[in-house]
Amino acid sequence: MEDDVEIHALKGRGWSVAAIARHTGRDPKTIRRYLAGDLPARGKGPSPLEPFRPYVAARFGDDPHLPATTLHAELRALGFERSYPTLVRELRALELRPRCECCRSGASATAEIHHGPGAELQFDWLELSETPWGRPARVLVGVLPHSSRLRGVFAEGETFAHLAGSLDGLLRRFGGTAKSWRTDRMAAIVSPGTGRIRAEAAALAKHYGVTIAVCPPNRPQRKGPVERGIGYLAQSWWRSAPVATPAQAQADLDRWCASAADRRRRGNGETVGSLADAEPLLSLPATPFPAELRAERVVSRSALVAFEGNRYSVGPELAGQTVTLRARLGELHVEILAPSGAAVARHRRAPSGADQIVRSSEHAIALERVVLEQFTSAKACPRKPNRPPGEEALAEAARLRGQGDGATIVDLAAYAEIARAVNR
Repeated sequence: MEDDVEIHALKGRGWSVAAIARHTGRDPKTIRRYLAGDLPARGKGPSPLEPFRPYVAARFGDDPHLPATTLHAELRALGFERSYPTLVRELRALELRPRCECCRSGASATAEIHHGPGAELQFDWLELSETPWGRPARVLVGVLPHSSRLRGVFAEGETFAHLAGSLDGLLRRFGGTAKSWRTDRMAAIVSPGTGRIRAEAAALAKHYGVTIAVCPPNRPQRKGPVERGIGYLAQSWWRSAPVATPAQAQADLDRWCASAADRRRRGNGETVGSLADAEPLLSLPATPFPAELRAERVVSRSALVAFEGNRYSVGPELAGQTVTLRARLGELHVEILAPSGAAVARHRRAPSGADQIVRSSEHAIALERVVLEQFTSAKACPRKPNRPPGEEALAEAARLRGQGDGATIVDLAAYAEIARAVNR
């Protein structure tokens, strides 16, 4: 096609047929046929995959989900010399890969699901494997599908107690709750063995006066709004969030949700924030659901244990031991239990992620006493002395080598005497 255009352009400039033939490297008769417009169109050649078509069909019969990279490696061993992109292009052009109805169900055609105002809240976990503070983090993300308003709460884990606490934080940020909660089959909500809602999850829903709708297995598109919300939050906020601690991350996330996410434009001049403000949400109970958080921690050398981004004191005698922290949602105190199960400390509960040290006066006095008792003015031992092995060590080394006085000596003459007595 490019040659045809060039030949006509040169002829339009007054070039002769011979000059065009010399310029393009074609026969003059071919140039005349181009100019006359009777050059037959060149048909597409056979596919380079045609000789291997029976093998490809057999392999897709074995495994319809066979990766193209694996198939390309197998075909290369059989003599296929073309590149991987060529293989993919020919597979699509020839439609050799069979259609998998299980994977395609719901993908060919879809229908929009109408979400009325205040009718549904969708939530799911966002896992952040890399964080500026060096530990993985989890964010419970909630979305109101009608308005697309989203909020997020950082959590230390995905247990039921963590879910209940984070969910209460979500609802407080929304200013209420929708009539129904929709989630996937997370272990904190659905029993893995029976597929039914757990008793504690049912009690949680009763506490807030809502119902729980669980998505069918392997159908994540049923909660598409929260999936899209998680992707939007991860790419638009987390990727460039200027944070260094969990507390900073939570504060910046709250700021971003109000200043950026709520300002997204919707139809008829509305924004996400204006639509969400008009949703009729149910009022919340005065206190959170009384779930109990438990966490095991090792006491540091300074007699502190970490919990929810803060550190709480215990007696110095527990340094290096594993203790259990216990806190009930809605309460203002955290309790610390010794390995024996006895309560050894009770502190006011600092805001999550505040990086505070909460130390009681008696613990501070006890720690100071232990530190002072360990202090000494004696001269430290020399660090670079010359101390070769002594006589006792040398004697033990000789014994181990079989060279000392205590070594066992085998007399072969005794064995010979025994042998002669037997032969008589």
